[in-house]
Amino acid sequence: MEKLPNDSVLVVDFGAQYAKLIARRVRECKVYSEIVPHNVTPQEVRRRKPKALIFSGGPSSVYQENAPVPHPELMDLGIPILGICYGHQLLARMLGGRVEATGVREYGGTDLRVVGESLLFHDLPAEQKVWMSHGDSVTEAPPGFRVTAVTAGSPVAAMENPDRRIYGVQFHPEVVHTPHGMDILKNFLYLAADCLPTWTMVSIIEKAVEEVREQVGDNRIICGLSGGVDSATAAVLVHKAVGDRLTCVFVDHGLMRKGEPEQVEDTFRRHFRMNLIHVKAQDRFLRRLKGVVDPEMKRKVIGEEFIRVFEEVARELKDVRYLVQGTLYPDIIESGTGDAAKIKSHHNVGGLPEDMDFILVEPLRDLFKDEVRAVGEELGLPEEIVWRQPFPGPGLAIRIIGEVDAEKLRILREADEIVVEEIKRAGLYRKLWQSFAILPDIKTVGVMGDERTYAYPVIVRAVTSEDAMTADWARLPYEVLERISNRIINEVDGVNRVAYDISSKPPATIEWE
Repeated sequence: MEKLPNDSVLVVDFGAQYAKLIARRVRECKVYSEIVPHNVTPQEVRRRKPKALIFSGGPSSVYQENAPVPHPELMDLGIPILGICYGHQLLARMLGGRVEATGVREYGGTDLRVVGESLLFHDLPAEQKVWMSHGDSVTEAPPGFRVTAVTAGSPVAAMENPDRRIYGVQFHPEVVHTPHGMDILKNFLYLAADCLPTWTMVSIIEKAVEEVREQVGDNRIICGLSGGVDSATAAVLVHKAVGDRLTCVFVDHGLMRKGEPEQVEDTFRRHFRMNLIHVKAQDRFLRRLKGVVDPEMKRKVIGEEFIRVFEEVARELKDVRYLVQGTLYPDIIESGTGDAAKIKSHHNVGGLPEDMDFILVEPLRDLFKDEVRAVGEELGLPEEIVWRQPFPGPGLAIRIIGEVDAEKLRILREADEIVVEEIKRAGLYRKLWQSFAILPDIKTVGVMGDERTYAYPVIVRAVTSEDAMTADWARLPYEVLERISNRIINEVDGVNRVAYDISSKPPATIEWE
């Protein structure tokens, strides 16, 4: 683990579905945060010098066998600690309090009453709504702690020990359903931990530029440019650091949406005036994908082929060892790291070949998507790039279920273009995280012009999300769905049915592969 920036917080993850949200909320308070596994050692924490620790919630009971617990010395480091839900119960039990299954569970909105003097509730209402999700309850605070809030089902809904700088809340301040949650987090960060709100877009850019210069020195660099906000922001950041020693390489793998290759080339040559090499590699990618149906294998094949193209370009440019990628923090988490379970390999993380000749430069790897967009706006990227909906690096290959070929790509491109056009026409594009079409590996019976057809269905997917870690299916108006369906069936040869995906993440993922 690298040393943290000044005024930073470590979120200790006990398997919580909200751990990523806690980290984001802390950053929204302009304090840098990172997630670490529950078994992080005191030595690692000392070395990284955070201003505070936050113990996340989790699905376990503190009495459950093999329940995750932190190293007990973390409580003796003198670093302020905030325990949330399960983290609150852990602190209570490990420090001599009592946690019990009282038979009274609290889920959802709950009335909370502040009792006595409290740092966490400083300048906040004595009575407020909070969001609860727990079965066990802290029934007795540890010695030296004072109870600062109660609910009907939680006699110790919040507790504090200012001398030890340890605080706990049974509820979830990180969710929007706790109206004063951000104020509570700010009180902890600013009053208990003495953090300063220094994590700003300007500081992020300055830090990234400095780190790139330190990493690459006087060497030349290439950047894998896709035209999306991630790679575009990474490219502009690195260009700010090294100038003309950067060459952007746009690999047209034949798996992009309709008109995108032309748009990417025009935008970056005209708007940014960067060194740009456009490699047209559709045939070689389709050859590599022939017969490949497993989604993980698709990602690895595409990731490896990208690297091979970059290596060829680097050899032509001579003496290029560094490759810039727009890898984000959620990419790292989803590809499996530490305690994070592997959900899927990202072509630019878990899909990279082991035998590549590059040293990776990833100036965005600590950022969530909304932070990248804010950095992109600060750097002057055009709106159509900053707010383009996320598009996976493997492109349409992972939106075609089964083997990829030219005909399936034609069908999906045409259908996807209709989806995007109608979503924009309805004024919904900026309100959705993603909206796109999927082509499954099946055909269905239909009727057109009194004749039987046997053609592909198209599935439409639209979701709302903040950072892709969780997502909810979008409740699109029926008239929008109707226009999308009618147009796809009437305008796209080879399709006779349209369905709409109404599953959320979890348990589904946003992409189908």
